[in-house]
Amino acid sequence: MLLGFKTELKINNLERTLLLKHCGVSRHAWNWGLALTKQILEHNFLNPDSKIKFPSEIDLHKYLVALVKSENPWYYECSKSAPQSALRALSTAWKRCFQKVSSQPRFKKKGKNDSFTLEGICRIKDSFTIQVPKIGKLKTYEKLPQIQIKSVTISRQADRWFISFKIDTEIKENQHTSIVGVDLGVKVLATLSTGKVIEGAKSYRRYKAKLSRLQWLNRSKTIGSQNWKRACLKIAKLHRKITNLRKDTIHKLTSLLAKNHGTVVIENLNVSGMMKNHKLAGAIADMGFYELRRQLEYKCQLYGSKLVVVDRWFPSSKTCSSCGHKKEILSLSERVFSCLKCNFKIDRDLNAAINLSMAVS
Repeated sequence: MLLGFKTELKINNLERTLLLKHCGVSRHAWNWGLALTKQILEHNFLNPDSKIKFPSEIDLHKYLVALVKSENPWYYECSKSAPQSALRALSTAWKRCFQKVSSQPRFKKKGKNDSFTLEGICRIKDSFTIQVPKIGKLKTYEKLPQIQIKSVTISRQADRWFISFKIDTEIKENQHTSIVGVDLGVKVLATLSTGKVIEGAKSYRRYKAKLSRLQWLNRSKTIGSQNWKRACLKIAKLHRKITNLRKDTIHKLTSLLAKNHGTVVIENLNVSGMMKNHKLAGAIADMGFYELRRQLEYKCQLYGSKLVVVDRWFPSSKTCSSCGHKKEILSLSERVFSCLKCNFKIDRDLNAAINLSMAVS
């Protein structure tokens, strides 16, 4: 099973400059290819009788070499795989758009989600050193697995740089046979059918006032000035902290579920539809429901457990976990489920989690 390995780089100013140059080349190639493909789509829409063939990733790279590299010699200061990978990612983005899986790709902005991919001779020299094309040797803070790799992706978060690549991991055997139902919520992240309650990080809610304050102070600074750059760095660091706190909570929860249970049952939540409720959108995004399911999918496979996704219309909250009687109406304000048939009372979220665990038993 292939898993991603990501660790922080220990770099100096010269290496940081090289990494920024590669990010700039990759971003320029993406924006140039996106502008060209949009012009072709617009031409084909206005002139249906004289359509131009939509370029593939190979065609885009040929055009890039012929038209762009000759006019921009700074392209040759970086590895050729950086713009190639950007154009390959652009081609994949357009395919997903044509298949109506995602929306149209957007232009990239300098300093936002900076990353690039390098292919070719990537070697792990020792436990803390990796060699990549054009840039050379890069040191890490964490021990590296001693494997052969074909490509690496280097990305930036605020003032830190990270390197990631894929490693082959053996699937572990799971001796547990227990079934656990997981009810996700906004008040608490998850309620398990065992009765355990997992509190969410609520990191955005915790730092929302501080983030708003930093952004308000940055409103009048001259764009491009040193004060503006320092303020942007503070904002980026706070965003990174919010993200890391949320991911840490989700990683701990998903590892707990996948390692200690044979079957994990969750609901197929319509997260995109739930986000349209503007009163709850912030709280839902702060919990990270999509990320939790994504992690459960690969961790259950890794640890040998089974993930069951119940249909979103399954009445887990309205059904009594004691007698099976279904309520017709259950408002959000009712936090305690009271059965009208057997007078059974139980916490609303715990009742839903128990019903989910019994859905596959």
